[in-house]
Amino acid sequence: MTAQIVVCLVFLLAVLPSTGRSKSEPSFSEQVAELVSLRSQSSTGIIRLDDRSVSRFLTSVPIPRPYSIVIFFDAAHLHSKPELQLPGLRSEFSILAKSFLSAHPDGEDPASRQVFFCDIEFKDSQSSFALFGVNSIPHVRVVLPDVTSMKDADAMDQSDLSRLADSMARFIESRTKIPVGPIIRPPPFSKTQIALALTVVAIWTPFAIRKVLKGDTLLHDKTVWLIGAVFVYFFSVAGTMHNIIRKMPMFMVDRNDPSKLVFFYQGSGMQLGAEGFAVGFLYTLVGLLLAGITHGLVKVSNRTVQRAFMLVAMVVSFWAVSKVVQLDNWKTGYGIHMFWPTSWS
Repeated sequence: MTAQIVVCLVFLLAVLPSTGRSKSEPSFSEQVAELVSLRSQSSTGIIRLDDRSVSRFLTSVPIPRPYSIVIFFDAAHLHSKPELQLPGLRSEFSILAKSFLSAHPDGEDPASRQVFFCDIEFKDSQSSFALFGVNSIPHVRVVLPDVTSMKDADAMDQSDLSRLADSMARFIESRTKIPVGPIIRPPPFSKTQIALALTVVAIWTPFAIRKVLKGDTLLHDKTVWLIGAVFVYFFSVAGTMHNIIRKMPMFMVDRNDPSKLVFFYQGSGMQLGAEGFAVGFLYTLVGLLLAGITHGLVKVSNRTVQRAFMLVAMVVSFWAVSKVVQLDNWKTGYGIHMFWPTSWS
């Protein structure tokens, strides 16, 4: 009887561990395989999650999970708001996902099954937004394998989002400890466009050479150089490069009254495109007046005309500069005032 009990105990000890593994391991393998399949069906390399799939791959899975999930929280009805820049950030997130797959091909690199890029749309998954505690967008979270509460998942700072895919990659690498790889951006022009452009250049080149030899081109026209100089000056003083790099909108909708548009934003941390163009116009006006005085007015022999033009130029210049100073004071809160010698007071 004792021998039979010992045999039964040995059999149970040998069978129970293997049974436990058979229940847990296939569950993980099925979920990883499903994530890989969903990713392969997406042209962007991003998996669309909803409330059911969040439960399937995150909340109902034992800890630790064998993978990390990077989630971009999206809202299609807010894509029209230029200040959020959701379409551009979504495109950068897609570039990030494709770059990761390029550096870690599926089936060749185990890392491709350890990190998955996903997105959640607000209208389809409002419960998931509440689960993660997301109340503003753009928003990106990294759910690591040992995260139990979704609200504890690492959130990407707004500064990382504004610096696009490269900054996103550094944030993800610091959390997952898996390198994303080099960021691969699509070429700005397709092969068809390049071939068409080369054909046009080849046809146009003989005619261009003939015009250059005759001195009959736009580059030989002084008016073109004058307009070009004014154009470059205007866009330089208008802060156009700042607006292009930061992708700043020309204007924004008033948050307190959606029927109104805001062209001037109070605060030194943000400059709308309309503000830059307004300041650029004022500076260009002053520059053109100065150029007219130094190059044109000196050739006028009538002193009355000279004095009248000088007076108008001084008044207009003083008005333009005062408007720029007032705008700067209003935006920054700092006052700029004239310095008078102590003996004058």
